[in-house]
Amino acid sequence: MVARVFYKSNTVTLYEGDCLDVLPSLSERSIDVIFADPPYNLSNGGITCHAGRMVSVDKGEWDKSKGTEADHAFTTEWLKACRRVLKDDGTIWVSGTLHNIYSIGFAMQQLGYKLLNEICWFKPNASPNLSCRYFTHSHETVIWAAKSKESKHKFNYQLMKQIAGGKQMRSLWMDIEVEDQPQDIWSIITPSREEKKYGKHPTQKPIALLERIILASSDPGDAILDPFTGSSTTGVAAIRQGRSFIGIDNDVGFLEVSVNRLKEEEENIRTNPRLIAKLT
Repeated sequence: MVARVFYKSNTVTLYEGDCLDVLPSLSERSIDVIFADPPYNLSNGGITCHAGRMVSVDKGEWDKSKGTEADHAFTTEWLKACRRVLKDDGTIWVSGTLHNIYSIGFAMQQLGYKLLNEICWFKPNASPNLSCRYFTHSHETVIWAAKSKESKHKFNYQLMKQIAGGKQMRSLWMDIEVEDQPQDIWSIITPSREEKKYGKHPTQKPIALLERIILASSDPGDAILDPFTGSSTTGVAAIRQGRSFIGIDNDVGFLEVSVNRLKEEEENIRTNPRLIAKLT
């Protein structure tokens, strides 16, 4: 498949194509922060619960495992391509579950990334476990890594401390029984209906999660990249925080959803530019 520019504005570029085809065309050392939400390889014919109904966990052919070795080879390949476009002091965030996160962490170490943090994103509204044979899956892991051991990575510590109510922000969820939970944890509900009004993506991330990631590790004007952009939540968050954005996906339907979401956000900022200042 030949990659092509699907949508472009002053601050946004969307590519239609496989990330392994598009990433080599991007300039080396041009990206400040990457957020990647790759296939989790969990589509195995199982079931889950959604809105009180039993539904399949299958997301599509793109989410089916090709075997442990082939999956790891793909992970290594796209992480290597991402590392080339990262600035020397840039960082990458990658989300996953037990199905793929260990391969991701191992590949990062093989390629020379420096692991910085393992974030536990707790989902307070996670779906229940229908089989009653496992603990309820209620979190995802996000690995944060710098390009190399020599990187002087960016971390907006004081801003994160401010968001956390004056305390150091933690990397994990602590105690569900505590009322009025402070913001020093990563307890964020899954995307609301409003965030899916232009269409649904089966692995869509909440805007609040991406805003925190972008605020933590970049500054206004920085370049943000998502090699598996889906419906472009990363792009929406980037626009809100005054960053530029590059997104890549090979599904035209999801790219069309992305364009609608990104255009709306760009129009909001155009008509009320003070929004960026208020959100930063």
